Amino acid sequence: MSAERHAVLALDAVTVAVARVLGVALRKCPSLPPTIAERITDYRAQNNADWVMYRKALASAAEARGWPVHWYDAKSVLGAARQALRVENLDAHFLQVRGAAGPPWNQDHKLAMAAAIVTAPAAAE
Repeated sequence: MSAERHAVLALDAVTVAVARVLGVALRKCPSLPPTIAERITDYRAQNNADWVMYRKALASAAEARGWPVHWYDAKSVLGAARQALRVENLDAHFLQVRGAAGPPWNQDHKLAMAAAIVTAPAAAE
């Protein structure tokens, strides 16, 4: 399947670009109806099925490499990162990171960074 093949290729590129990978943090997937027929008739499932498939393909490719996969909740990860860093203003912290890393730096980047902050202790074990 294309999603699985491209997930492997994407993680191959990561291993070239990053010296040491401790794990992968992926946004939790919503549950989907159990059958394809039910997914086709469920509007929410139709809109989520593709990105659920891609995230599961990435998780499978990461696990095949022996990388731990950490699933995070997008609604709570920013608060958890703020607590992990013991900072009151996570946006100020991210502004410093953006200064060092450069743009772009949008909400998706903030969520990814927060997920990395929250899962880093578990990945280092």
